[in-house]
Formats: sequence, C-alpha cells, structure tokens
Amino acid sequence: MTSNPHLESGGLSAAEAARLLAVEGPNAVPAPAPTTLAARVLRQLRDPMILLLGVAFVVVIVLGDVPDAAIIAVVVLVNTAIGVVQERRAEHAMAALDRMAAPRARVLRDGLVSDIEAAALVHGDVVRLEAGDVVPADLVAEEAVGLEVDESSMTGESVPVGRTVGDELLSGTVVTKGRGWGVVVRTGPDSGLGRIAALIATTHVGPTPLQARLRRLSRQLVAVTGAIAVLVLALSVLRGVSFGEALILSVSLAVAAIPESLPAVVSVALALGAHRMAKQSAIVRWLPAVETLGSVTVLASDKTGTLTEGRMSVQRIWTPDTVEEAELLRDVVLCNDARLTGDAAERTSIGEPMEAALLLAAADRGVEPAELRRRWTRIDEVPFESEHRHMVTVDRNQDGTSLEVVKGAPEVLMSMLPDDAERLGAAAVAEELAGAGFRVLAVAHRTWRPPQERPGDLELAGLVGVADPPRADAAAVVADCREAGIRTVLITGDHSATAGAIAREVGILPGPEGEVTDGVVMDGAAVDRGEHVGVVDRVQVYARTRPEQKVDIVDALKSRGHIVAMTGDGVNDGPALRRADIGVAMGMRGTEVARQAADVVLADDNLRTLVTAVGEGRRVYANIRTFLRYGLSGGLAEVLVILLGPFLGLPFPLSAGQILWINMLTHGVPGVAFGGEPLDRRDMRRPSPSPERSVLGGGLARQILTSGLLIAAVSLVAGLLAQREGWHVQSAVFLTLGAAQLGLALSLRASGGRRTLRGRGLEVAVAIALFLQLAALWFSPLRALLGTSVLEPQAQLILLALACVPGLAIAGGRLIGRLGRRLRPA
Repeated sequence: MTSNPHLESGGLSAAEAARLLAVEGPNAVPAPAPTTLAARVLRQLRDPMILLLGVAFVVVIVLGDVPDAAIIAVVVLVNTAIGVVQERRAEHAMAALDRMAAPRARVLRDGLVSDIEAAALVHGDVVRLEAGDVVPADLVAEEAVGLEVDESSMTGESVPVGRTVGDELLSGTVVTKGRGWGVVVRTGPDSGLGRIAALIATTHVGPTPLQARLRRLSRQLVAVTGAIAVLVLALSVLRGVSFGEALILSVSLAVAAIPESLPAVVSVALALGAHRMAKQSAIVRWLPAVETLGSVTVLASDKTGTLTEGRMSVQRIWTPDTVEEAELLRDVVLCNDARLTGDAAERTSIGEPMEAALLLAAADRGVEPAELRRRWTRIDEVPFESEHRHMVTVDRNQDGTSLEVVKGAPEVLMSMLPDDAERLGAAAVAEELAGAGFRVLAVAHRTWRPPQERPGDLELAGLVGVADPPRADAAAVVADCREAGIRTVLITGDHSATAGAIAREVGILPGPEGEVTDGVVMDGAAVDRGEHVGVVDRVQVYARTRPEQKVDIVDALKSRGHIVAMTGDGVNDGPALRRADIGVAMGMRGTEVARQAADVVLADDNLRTLVTAVGEGRRVYANIRTFLRYGLSGGLAEVLVILLGPFLGLPFPLSAGQILWINMLTHGVPGVAFGGEPLDRRDMRRPSPSPERSVLGGGLARQILTSGLLIAAVSLVAGLLAQREGWHVQSAVFLTLGAAQLGLALSLRASGGRRTLRGRGLEVAVAIALFLQLAALWFSPLRALLGTSVLEPQAQLILLALACVPGLAIAGGRLIGRLGRRLRPA
C-alpha cells in the first residue's frame, strides 16, 4: 500500500487543533435566527382561545365593566407569559437533547485515534471513515478501501458512488461501504452541507400529532362556545332581559368554557417527558416520539448488545484433521480490522466486538496479533458487507507467500468449498454449535507463491463458536414488555438455531425447543419470498435477515395495525428506523447513520431503557388526558351554572371576572403540575391505546360529563343555600365552584404509591390556588376587583365542605373500580 504522510505524521496535535478551532469556529451548520420575544408573544396571542378572550375584553370595556376588563387583561397576560416561558423551556430542553445526540467523528491526533464531537473538527484533521458513518466535514480521501458514498442528500444521485484516494467527500453524505481516511479541507459554514444550510435561513418544528389534535379541539370549543353564546344572547333578549345584561351573560358563558392554559400544559408535559427520558439514557431526537412511545405494541429488537451483553468471547474452536489450530488463529487475526492495545495483563480492544473477541482468543492461545501483522502485509481486501455476509483479505509475508482468508457465515462459506465429506461434516458441526446458542463463524483459506497462480479452491480452516450471553435482566425486560401489552420480536443476522436458543433463554419463545420449527422462527429467505406477510402476528424470531429486510417486516407489522418500535445500529438500518413508528438507535455501538435516522437514541444500548421510555410516554399521555378531564370538567360546570342559574332564581351566579379568576387559579399552577404527576403502574400492565384514538376517547368524555355535573350541582346548591341564608350569592357560588375544581384535581392524582416532597407538586399547587381563592373573599382590594363580599367563617366552612363532595365522589368511584378489578377473576 502507498505511504500516507498525514497518517504517518500522527495527525494534528491537540494544541494545534485547539488553536485552529478558536480561529475557524466550530464545525457546525449556521443556526437559525432565534425567535424574538415579540414573535413569541404574537404566536401566543393568535391562539383561538386567547382571541375569544380578546373579544370578551372589548365587549366589557364597551359596557363600562372596568373590573372585569382588568381581570380579562390579567388572565391574557398571565397565560401569554406562561406560554412564552414554557415554549422557551421546551426549546431549551430539545436543544440540550440535540447536543447529547450530536454527530461524532473518529479523528487521529497526537498519533492516537479518539472519538470526538464532529463540531470540534478543524482544517487538517485526519478522520477515520467506515461504513455507517456520516461524513462530518468536507474531506479529501487519503486512503480508500472499497469506499462507496451515498450522496443523494447533496447531489440527488440515488446510487452510491465509489471514492478513491484524492477524491473529495462532502459533509452530510453517508459512507455505505468500505473504509478509509480523509483530511478535513472545509468545515462549518464553508462545507458543502454548511453552504446548503445557509440557504435555509430558518427552521420550524411543527406541532406533535397530539398537539395538533388538541389545537383542533380548541378551535372546536371556541366555535361551539361562540355559537352557544350567541344563542343565549338572543334567547335572553327575547325573554325581556336588557341587551347589556344579556351580553354580559353571553360573555361570561364564553369565558367559562375556555381552558386557557391547555397549550402551555401540553408543551410542558412533552418537554418534561423528553427531559426525564434523557435522564434515563433515552435521548429523544424528535418531540412527537414522546407521545408515540407510549403507544408501542411491537418491539422489534436485534440481539447483539441489546438482548445480549455484547461482550463476546470465543468458547469453541473446531478444525478439520488436516488443519492445525494455529493456522485457524492466524487466519482470524489477519482477516480482521480490530486492534488490541495494552499489555498482556490488561488488554483493551478497538473495533467490532466479534473481531476483537477473535484477536483476544488468538492472543490467549499464544498467537500474538501484533507480531503476526509485522510479518504479514495486507495487499487486498473485500470488507464485510451485510449483503454477502463474508470478508476477504489477502496478505503477503517476507518470502513472497500470499495468503487469502475468507471469514463469514457458515452457509456462505460452505457454498464456496468443494462438495465433499469434510464440508458436510463441518456443516453438521456448525449446526450443532448454533443450536447450543453460539454465534458461528467459518474460516477458509488458500496460499500461493509467485510465479504460482492463485489456487482454484478454498480449503476449510475451521469453525469458531462465539458466546454472547444474554443480559442479566433480558428475560425480565421481555416479561415487562409482555405485561405492558408489547410483543417482543427478535430480528438477527444469526443462524436460526442460535436465534432460537437465545429467544428461548430470554422468554421470547416460551415453549420447548421443538416449537422453533413450528412457524415462530423465519429466515431472511422466507421474508424475501413474502411468506412473513400472512403470519406476521405469529412469527417471533427472524433469523439470517439482512438490514434492508427489516423494512418489509416493519411494513407487514404496521399493515396489521401495530405501532412498531424498531432497534438498529447499522448503516443499512436507516430505512427501517425511519419506516418504524419509533426508530431506536444504539448510542454506544450504533453507526452515525442509525443515530441520525432514529427518533430515540439509547445511550446505554440497554433495552430496559426503552421500556422505561415507553413508561414515560404513557405517563405523558395519561397526564395530558387527566388535565383535559380536570380542565374541561370545570369549564362544563361553569357553563351549566351560568345557563341553569337563572332558571333557579340566580340571575347572575358569576361575573366574567370571577370566572376568569377561577380559571386562572385552577388551570394555572395546578394545571402545569399535572405534567409532573408520576406514572400510574397500572398503565404498564395493560395495552396502550392507539395514537389515532380521539383525545376524548376511552370513556374520557363520559368522565368529563360526570365530573362537570357534580361540580355544577354543588355550586348551584351553594347559590340556593346562600340565597336562603342571606349570604352573598355570587361569593358563595364563586368559592364553591373554585374549591370544588381544586378538590377534583386532588381526586385525579396518579396512583404513584409513597411520594417524596418533590413528588407532591400537585398538592402544593392546589394549596396555593385555594389560598388565593379564599383571598378573593378576605382582602378588600381583591373584593373590589372581583365584586365579591365577605362571608362568615361558618358559611365558608359549610361551602368548603360542600365543595369536597365532587372530589370525594370521584375518588370513591375510582377506589371502587380498583377494588372491583382486583376481585375480578383472572
């Protein structure tokens, strides 16, 4: 091979790289211009619910109702401020997650290869490229071995193109085959990707599907509320009520039905969910993934490093009678791209775990890889590719002898060997090792010496059985998935016998060994023939699959209505990760392509982390639905009180200002606190609802109606009681209606068991809101603003006791329901 001055020099020094980084700036595309405060405020004010409040503000100003106008203005300002603050919090949370999932690169500095953030690359850095890498900056190839690059993202060329020494590689393109080294020539805004990004001045992150459905719900609420308000106005005038009074009643009705803090609650719930997932090593790269995770019904998992420890070790070595074990060990060292560092007492490996295990096995048996590579020089190679499932190297030693080694899947190599008894015997041994749970590699070789030509036939060198034991908690993770209504499917490139053995050990295949042939295990060839489509709900293990076949498997699962989470780590896993409802990449061993294609990156490569993330997704969705039940119940109660009050002799039970005060207290801090409620463990013991289900589905509309009727009933009873006892009617209804909604909030708390002080945010929020509700009766400035009056302590206690009834009734109903489910026979 030709000499390479950049590689031989050991790359830049750390000091020089730091100096260049300070001069050139980070290797990053231009960031979009930040959103101004004015733009954020205007975005909040364009919300249909806020616009309706604006109309109400104009109406009460025209009518001369200054106190109500002041309260409406305060509510609009408070909700706008909350919306802006929560929007900033969400942006900061997602920016932090983006930094955690930032692209990385392997760079040669000070003679050592290290893994750094791609943003730290500078002009002159020497970068290592392998299949699956995203080119991190504009490079000139200094070494290229079978290097092919997908440039479709930059040039539109759909077919990967070959690259040789001296060719330029543009940042943002993807290495699909081979390996090589490149020298950085342009970074950041000057790179190909940077120049394109500069043409796109701004980016916009659209709403999540749940946010979009809630926005539609908001618009529908505004439309229905507006229609009812106009109808009430017309009917009131026809009944002989003055136009001014009828207009105030209509405005009060419109204000009552609006859950003003709904957008802020949803935003903070999603952002908090993403933040909590990151703490558990699940990095969310796309906010809708937070809500979609909770709906997963099928988990399609790979094996190595996910269900297994990814800590491979050679446990079995088999050679035919004509080959010495040392020859086999020599072959697996030479046909290998991994490296060992350190001394014999403490070795560490760099490279693919399987190849590193082969080097360690050779070293432990007296074949020193470093010494062997000093005596043999690689002169040609065909890198391993998932399509052909084997690797070829050609090395030459000092006396001119050439050695070709082929290493790969047993069935692939057997097809390259002569059809004789030795081949048949080796195939039987490979099947036996695979059935015992080993990952099996076959090795073949041939040698020649010039002027001799390369022999026609390969000679079998032997078989290697590599063990990769299941993770200690793998069986528990599969069991937890099953309990949560999630079916785990194993997809692997290993032999069907190996895959079946691991699947049985972790509980994916619950039955005895005989069931492996009973249609629950399918190989990649059957997928190519389309045989999986009709039985996709039955197949538990897909063996000998290529990464691109995962797309077919995902499509088949989705066609049956499943919500699919797919794990992947290779360059060819990208299409399947994007096709799945949730693409999950491995953060430690995954390629850059897989990480950038995924919705979620597991920083610890542990499937347990994904199960935890699913729980967080269900927690977010449950908390948002709980707030909807809480907020819409209160709004329904307020509408019913205003509509039914006149028929019961209570002409104006509440003013618009009083309703807004109640909404501001009940929906503000308590509403946001719902986003931090803990996961109800029962949500992980039942299948999740489809994300296509109506946001008010699953009985939520009925629950809202029940709660709203209860709160309205006790509020109207409070008004009638006040009328009989000579108390101030509006103040009595005001106190009871607000306190009853806060009591409902407490009754809807998640069943999280024992809670720490930090887990009692809802209780603290309710206590603060209740104090401010009572303050509206106690302090004269608030009484003047809201039009309330002082109530006797005895009256306050009676009304507060009355306000407890809806919450106690709802809590009692939930308790009876839980007891009934426990007593119900399985």
